[in-house]
Amino acid sequence: MSGPADHIIEVRGLHNRFGSQVVHEGLDLDVRRGEILGVVGGSGTGKSVLMRSIVGLNEPAGGSIRVFGEEVLGRRDAERAALQRRCGVLFQNGALFSSLTVAENVMVPLREHHRLSEAWLERLAGLKIALAGLPAAAAGKLPSQLSGGMVKRAALARALALDPELLFLDEPTAGLDPIGAAAFDRLVRTLRDSLGVTVFIVTHDLDTIYTVCDRVAVLAQRRMLVADTVARVERHDDPWVREYFQGPRGRAAAQSALGAPATAGTI
Repeated sequence: MSGPADHIIEVRGLHNRFGSQVVHEGLDLDVRRGEILGVVGGSGTGKSVLMRSIVGLNEPAGGSIRVFGEEVLGRRDAERAALQRRCGVLFQNGALFSSLTVAENVMVPLREHHRLSEAWLERLAGLKIALAGLPAAAAGKLPSQLSGGMVKRAALARALALDPELLFLDEPTAGLDPIGAAAFDRLVRTLRDSLGVTVFIVTHDLDTIYTVCDRVAVLAQRRMLVADTVARVERHDDPWVREYFQGPRGRAAAQSALGAPATAGTI
């Protein structure tokens, strides 16, 4: 059993709305230190909005968000920036600066938060690029010169620049081929195991959920419907959960995670 001391993120009674559209209403969620948590939900349920709220990039209408034991909401900019330095974020589609090379993109947060010589910036950027599984030659390339998988890894290298304790990944395998997505999933688990980072993944990829995540949280009906191990969540009686986990793709992902070949007709 885990308690509050094990929670690196605590969300209570979160409300998010945009005009008349209510996205979250009374949402609660705990993220345990050192785990990989996958957040799933139907289109428009506010998965990315939840992530941005926790990081401090979106101001909710109400509720409480505690990260590292400190309240995020209502903090001064300097205090919020101090919390954000302990987090790394990989946004959807990478969100790299198109006019900067991979190394220069990685150096952006390093320049912002540290006074380092150019030589040290280049060395650290090279280290993060290697950690993300990219060849050294990628450092001098522009994002437009990279494949989709390399763009994701370059964005991951930038997210790792400040040695974060919390890593947020927004649809990290979207648009990747199955081999590239599986390699990225393995990289995420390796980074968690070797660096001890806590990982919060917004995803719709069932293979990621089954092969990488320690727990999965389901967003539905403006709140967190359930957060537990995949084995327990997939037995939940909610219709969307049943369709998502027990449908053909869910069964195929579960079989693949167990190392068993999917039977004909399951995909």
